[in-house]
Amino acid sequence: MNNILGLHHMTAICGDAQENIDFYAGLLGLRLIKVTVNFDDPTAYHFYYGDGAGSPGTVLTFFPYPTAQSGRQGAGQVVITSLSIPESSVAYWRERLDGLAVESEDGHALDFADPDGLLLRLVPDPNYKLAAPWQKSAVPVEHQIAGIHSVTLRENEVERTAALLMKVLGFDHDPDIEVPEYVFFTGARGLGQRVDISTIGFASARPGKGTVHHIAFRTPTDETQAQVRTDLIGVGASVSEVRDRDYFHSIYFREPGGVLFEIATDGPGFATDEDLESLGTSLKLPKMHEPKRAQIEAALPKITYPNA
Repeated sequence: MNNILGLHHMTAICGDAQENIDFYAGLLGLRLIKVTVNFDDPTAYHFYYGDGAGSPGTVLTFFPYPTAQSGRQGAGQVVITSLSIPESSVAYWRERLDGLAVESEDGHALDFADPDGLLLRLVPDPNYKLAAPWQKSAVPVEHQIAGIHSVTLRENEVERTAALLMKVLGFDHDPDIEVPEYVFFTGARGLGQRVDISTIGFASARPGKGTVHHIAFRTPTDETQAQVRTDLIGVGASVSEVRDRDYFHSIYFREPGGVLFEIATDGPGFATDEDLESLGTSLKLPKMHEPKRAQIEAALPKITYPNA
């Protein structure tokens, strides 16, 4: 049995908090499903965007650091985050992005960057499936982003990362797809079940605004996560203890090329501290930070909640 179902979420660094909300909840039409703070640094917000229910595999998350330096994509990073759109929606999105997008290398997708330079790609997806439409989105339901189609890793060499993806995480290499160089799938090739690896086309990496902090893979339960952790330790990976992130449980490790990987459980989900209709309409704090709510709220930048 494959204990990894695909991608759970992607987390990146951004600059201005409101600009990030306006881009992802406004222009891209995603639902702001959770406003909280960085567990390890409560001076910074942690925004979660996704489909109408915040389904695993649809989620993009951001740590806003307004004074952080701009980063640069490169080796040991996720360099492209691809999002799934209907095959019939390319013209709609080209017009909506209003000059921001260009055709991808293979000519079948739209490449663009967010306000901080994070590289994004809209993929017309034959396996498109929108699990939970967001009825209040500025984007009509028939054109809405379904979630993460795939991610592209930039690596200096492929073999050890490929071995981990295949032997531990249950991915298979597809040799028939030539762009990018290496493509891996898990499951039925649905949403978030693809990881690409490229060894060309990017300068040396520098973390900062506009770069991916980590990617998370889905596992259904705490028990399957424990088995993945055991398997990772068995191949020599340095894996963290399980960390309770309120909405899922997580373990972290760096794959051989340096990209930070997370294994996150599907549950308990984003409706644990607010009901489904109210997701993303107020600041939710981890229990350990709740006693300092007044100080935390006073220090955080003021934002406009698009769902309120």
